[in-house]
Amino acid sequence: MSTSTSTTTDLADTPVPVPVLSYSPVVLPVPGRPVDLQVRVTAPATGTDLPVLLLSHGHGPSHHLSSLNGYAPLAQQWAALGFVVVQPTHLTSRTLSHLVADAPGAPDFWRSRAEDMSHVLDRLDVIERTVPGLAGRVDGAKVALAGHSLGGFTAALLLGAGIVDPDTGKVVHLAEPRITAGVLLAAPGRGGDVFNGPLAAQWPIIGAVDFTTMTTPALVVAGEKDDSRHFTDMGPDWHADPYTLAPGPKTLLTLFDAEHGLGGIAGYDAAETTDENPATVTALAHLTAAYLRTQLHPGDNAWPTATDSLTTGPTAVGRVASK
Repeated sequence: MSTSTSTTTDLADTPVPVPVLSYSPVVLPVPGRPVDLQVRVTAPATGTDLPVLLLSHGHGPSHHLSSLNGYAPLAQQWAALGFVVVQPTHLTSRTLSHLVADAPGAPDFWRSRAEDMSHVLDRLDVIERTVPGLAGRVDGAKVALAGHSLGGFTAALLLGAGIVDPDTGKVVHLAEPRITAGVLLAAPGRGGDVFNGPLAAQWPIIGAVDFTTMTTPALVVAGEKDDSRHFTDMGPDWHADPYTLAPGPKTLLTLFDAEHGLGGIAGYDAAETTDENPATVTALAHLTAAYLRTQLHPGDNAWPTATDSLTTGPTAVGRVASK
């Protein structure tokens, strides 16, 4: 276990150092899974009744960022803001490619990725007992979910979106009812005629999602300059589709000047981050945490306070729409 001090910034821009602990791997054997499910847990060093925030990693070109070892810039700040962040290594991770290349479901593992989160929730008591200093501090009844890029695709399924199983042609639903709010970060958009980029044929499952049944409350985060030409010629608006096409209640946060890395959420100083901006990452951490806190604790004013501070006036980091 490692313990670090994550410096957060409150809405008055006063630095507040908050001790955070990170523990990995917690190993969860899952019958039928080709390798054990391994997770990292990042949590505040103190506090009780802590809500759970599941984090689904994307794919990306780096070896270890697509695993429990990625997304530290968000995980540490979310933990400092009061969440127990649980990050599984999905079977799509490059760290596992040599072990699972011929496993059923390869290479997309779309069903397994969603099921990983249900396995985590099934074993939340084991995780809580395994991580030193965490037992008795987790509120397992308050569960939220976040996912970036391919992780946003996974999050959509867990929040209620349907998907056409390419093997059967039938619509499958993998909604997880224990998850009561979600955040989709630079998630893929619609299929159909606009799913026409050079990689669309290689990843047809991405375009098989039906957002019209994604009923769980969610914050959709899109980068203003996230133009994923490898999948579509629709432009950055494609990443707003989980908001545009899903039923309410939904909220859309469009981050100014942000590309697919949303300022660098996948890893510190990651070469693939084309829009590195630590201030954007900090603002995003505060906004997403505030949204989830208000969703998990109705009546909490964290979200309106955060949006008033960070999305209005000359220093706004983005704009917000809701339905």
